[in-house]
Amino acid sequence: MPASISEHALLGDTHSAALVASDGSIDWACLPRFDSPAVFAALLGDGRHGLWRVAPLAPAHAVRRRYRPGSLVLETELDTPDGTVRLVDFMPPRRGPPRVLRIVEGVRGRVEMRMELAPRFGYGAILPWVWRSAGQLVLVGGPDALAYRGTIEPHVRPGSVTAEFALEAGASAELELAWFPSHERSPNPEDPAALLAETDAYWTAWSGRVRHAGPWRDAVVRSLVTLKALTYAPTGGIVAAPTTSLPERLGGERNWDYRYCWVRDAALTLYALLHAGYRDEARAWRDWLLRAVAGAPEQVQVLYGVAGERQLPELILPWLPGHARSAPVRVGNAAAGQRQLDVFGELLSALHATAESGVEPAARGWEVVRALVELLESRWQLPDEGIWEVRGGPRHFTHSKVMAWVAFDRAARAVERFGLDGPAARWRRVRDEVHAEVCRRGYDEARGTFTQAYGSAEVDASLLTLPLVGFLPPHDRRVLGTVRAVERDLVHDGLVRRYRDDAHVDGLPPGEGYFLPSSFWLVDALAVTGRVGEARALFERLLSLRNDVGLLSEEYDPAAGLLGNFPQAFTHVALVNSARVLAALEIERPASAGDST
Repeated sequence: MPASISEHALLGDTHSAALVASDGSIDWACLPRFDSPAVFAALLGDGRHGLWRVAPLAPAHAVRRRYRPGSLVLETELDTPDGTVRLVDFMPPRRGPPRVLRIVEGVRGRVEMRMELAPRFGYGAILPWVWRSAGQLVLVGGPDALAYRGTIEPHVRPGSVTAEFALEAGASAELELAWFPSHERSPNPEDPAALLAETDAYWTAWSGRVRHAGPWRDAVVRSLVTLKALTYAPTGGIVAAPTTSLPERLGGERNWDYRYCWVRDAALTLYALLHAGYRDEARAWRDWLLRAVAGAPEQVQVLYGVAGERQLPELILPWLPGHARSAPVRVGNAAAGQRQLDVFGELLSALHATAESGVEPAARGWEVVRALVELLESRWQLPDEGIWEVRGGPRHFTHSKVMAWVAFDRAARAVERFGLDGPAARWRRVRDEVHAEVCRRGYDEARGTFTQAYGSAEVDASLLTLPLVGFLPPHDRRVLGTVRAVERDLVHDGLVRRYRDDAHVDGLPPGEGYFLPSSFWLVDALAVTGRVGEARALFERLLSLRNDVGLLSEEYDPAAGLLGNFPQAFTHVALVNSARVLAALEIERPASAGDST
């Protein structure tokens, strides 16, 4: 069985990514892009589906891991009865073929080691041919090929490469793997020490520009580095996660492919990057977005491929049993064809924030935005599948209507603030119409709370964002009542469920973990409504759920740990934004002041 989700760490080169477990096994990697077929897929099955393991022969009795400060270079120390070794893993910034390097260093004593390189191309389906060529080993399967070079003598086996070696204190071994198209010549090897220095310098220079003066700086920097690693550098697109089909419940079927760019998630990521001072990344995402949505406004999608691809058919891979036997394993995502009205609000809000930050306008950018707002004028009254991409049929979700209000509000403000051409007065009238309808149809006066959908008796975690987007003031009685209702119906030990999954709204069997982004939304809602001490305590509680290298997935279960695709951009964005909200309140109001509850 593969290691648990929590036991993994991320490697990346801003084009693609790999996950390495604490036992030294890389059991997930998609090359050369985030959404390419996996080369190593043991994470969704077992060793038969592809891995690259470097580990002591004797079981390690202690493991310590860390990222180098501000970097994506991972160091893992493994203690055995005979000594200690350090494994340094990284993917250099892309300036040629994608590479994964592993440097093994002897720290203490003499440790017997074993290396097993067993790629299985095509998501674990294709056993490669292996042969020697010009001082390297070449592994080929269909359109994919890998070139392996190491300072230890390998043994070639059918479909794999192995080696056994011993390291004493002060000695080291260097292993390099490069992907290339099988119809091209294999790439030349490079100096691992030089690549390590280059990689460390790249990440520390980038993270050194983080603008966050408040508390929890280490957690914020690690989250921002993770978000940068999930950015596809050639286009500026930001993937939701580098994995597919990691389950929201062990043994369940809520398993989805997140290796694409959701407009919603990327817009929220943009906020985090802008507030941290990264205008270049904001500009690149803005340009990716305008290219992706170009065309007929009615064809706008909720998610795209990393280069703006629109056709993302959802398929099931029957040969993969799934992580912890959680089937099915899916690639592609059918949510691309859904109507999700909230996306308009997130998109307009993000573009407005970009403009307010001083990023110069894009050529024809406003033309695209105006066309989308005019489309929303004819669509906001329709039901949709909502932020949670339900598969139980469209409804009039309250959060979707609120985000339509945001879209009209930000569009009108953009015309007034930046002198753009548009019917600001008309958009204000529509904005006010949306607001009135939500307060009339989305609010349950008897229960004192907004509801998940018009006419529903359920609440929803997305309602926590109402004061955060400016729909109502934080101390409005309807906001305070909604926060209390969410706490009563969806919160346990500070962890928030998206909604009651036994209410049959999503068309799926019940059973998922607590949703971490909405748990951070509760931090924000508590903070802005004056319950700062509770918000701070909950934030610290959520930070404690990170794994040993500071990463979070989409969901959490007290028994199973982290669940869902990993690491999750949405969650790390929420962490960064909560830290910013709390830091701002700490400046305005000393921590020693008593909270109002």
